[in-house]
Amino acid sequence: MIAKEMLALGASRSCIRELFEYGLRQAAVVGKENVFDFSLGNPSIPSPPEVNEAILDIVEHESSLDVHGYTPATGYAGVRRAVADDLNARFHAGVRPENLFFTCGAAPALVAVIRALGVPGAELLGIAPYFPEYRPFAEANGVRFLAVPPDMERFQIRLDELEKRIGAHTQAVLINSPNNPSGAVYTADTLRALGELLRRKGQEVGHPIYLIADEPYRELAYDGAEVSWVPHFYENTVVCYSWSKSLSLPGERIGYVCVPDQAADSADLFAAVAGASRALGHVCPPSLAQRVIARCAGVRPDLEAYDRNRRLLRDGLTALGYRCADARGAFYIFVEAPGGSSRAFSDRAREKNVLVVPGDDFGCPEYFRVCTCVSEDTIRRSLPLFGELMASVAECAK
Repeated sequence: MIAKEMLALGASRSCIRELFEYGLRQAAVVGKENVFDFSLGNPSIPSPPEVNEAILDIVEHESSLDVHGYTPATGYAGVRRAVADDLNARFHAGVRPENLFFTCGAAPALVAVIRALGVPGAELLGIAPYFPEYRPFAEANGVRFLAVPPDMERFQIRLDELEKRIGAHTQAVLINSPNNPSGAVYTADTLRALGELLRRKGQEVGHPIYLIADEPYRELAYDGAEVSWVPHFYENTVVCYSWSKSLSLPGERIGYVCVPDQAADSADLFAAVAGASRALGHVCPPSLAQRVIARCAGVRPDLEAYDRNRRLLRDGLTALGYRCADARGAFYIFVEAPGGSSRAFSDRAREKNVLVVPGDDFGCPEYFRVCTCVSEDTIRRSLPLFGELMASVAECAK
């Protein structure tokens, strides 16, 4: 016998991955240069030089038994200290090393927190548009996922719609800022109002409502956008982080959960996160990656290329008549689909080997996502095709 739920999850295709794999197949047919793949958010700028320098120095000068051996489940003491020091220097976060639990990237961090909060009947509220994997992360761990409709104008949070969905079974609200897929950065006013709402609703339902801040794009912000330390706005916040995007290390799988002391039942919650990670088989995060982070905790990415691509693609699409969300973070632009259906537009675009991700799985079917982590040449040569697509939709509407 095979678990039907896991079979269904494994057999279903991620729209993003399906588009990416289609692009690889098409590249073999028409040439890689003739496929305009905006599907996958894979960092396209090199890791900062400090990262490779650290790797080489560690491998050359430290014991291979230590470099490649098991580590404490929570992570090395040195890396926890380095990251806590960096957070305190940047945000006055008041974080101790003991508040940090290291994980194999942001996804296991999120799953561990969700599982730790997965009491019988638990519900998790996600703000649309949201990363599609949030739903299986929750449902595979016995937690019901409820989507909050998107703010289609500013892509902040519709607090009125969120409040309607908070009830006795609400364990947590999950936010992602800078946001995948919209590129929106939640403002201090938004976070302040969110904290006030969760505080009030927690009192009404008689138990803490946790706020899970998923922050793999924290360092990717433009136009002076400020990415705030969310626990300053709401005490019951748990932060999940990854260096996949900030240091261009998605394949190294290194991240953490931060459970601040001020969070309700913080010691028990931290222990439950550790227990969930243990139950999921994550014995410890990668040793070499931890050692690199200990040396590079204060290193920031050079965002010039991402910002240049963001402006080039946004301005080019806007000039063609597309309406784009105000992307001030991450490396995505969320674009209103001509004709109203992002899936229909994505299918039409694929005929021209322009690969864009429809917003249905993000909880926002009227928009499609394009990644800006591509070459500048790809953007420039794709714009005439986007123009043809806009014209074809307009022609069909006549």
